[in-house]
Amino acid sequence: MTTNTLSTTIAEPSITADEAETLLFALERSRAQLAWKVGGLDAEALRRPFPPSGMTLGGLVKHLALVEERQMAEFVDGRHLEEPWRRERFEADPDWDWHSAADDTPEELYALWERAVARSRAGWAAALARGGLDQPSLCTLPDGTSPNLRRVLVDTHDEDARHVGHADLFREAVDGLVGEDPPQP
Repeated sequence: MTTNTLSTTIAEPSITADEAETLLFALERSRAQLAWKVGGLDAEALRRPFPPSGMTLGGLVKHLALVEERQMAEFVDGRHLEEPWRRERFEADPDWDWHSAADDTPEELYALWERAVARSRAGWAAALARGGLDQPSLCTLPDGTSPNLRRVLVDTHDEDARHVGHADLFREAVDGLVGEDPPQP
């Protein structure tokens, strides 16, 4: 194992939190769970596949970094995707995020994910300050409609939560770590 750790702090909202605060809490909780399940692992553990799937914990980290970045770019803040998310990489390999993680160090993977999460947090804060979850996203669908930010936030959380389930099983196979939420201070 390595000493690289990610923040696993879960800040509980008020028991009377509004909808946006509650939905953002759900996303933050999934992020903390993921950080706990993938944190502190060495390159070998992050690259280990779990047949019959080709998924790895490192691939999960990189994929979820992409999800955070793509949701912001396409739906919330409109900023272009930056390195390493060049379109031609995905044209050559639609699963580039999953496959290329094997070439990254734990430090690179953790830093990539942390940057994506920081951008997402800032993007959500700015978007909510502009008008809340009812406002339309930046994405226009082929039928001319745009999902509202509520739908985008729920979809982002769903993607994280789905993959936290994978990370939970994979981490248990690596070193026996089990549990739903990371221990809190």
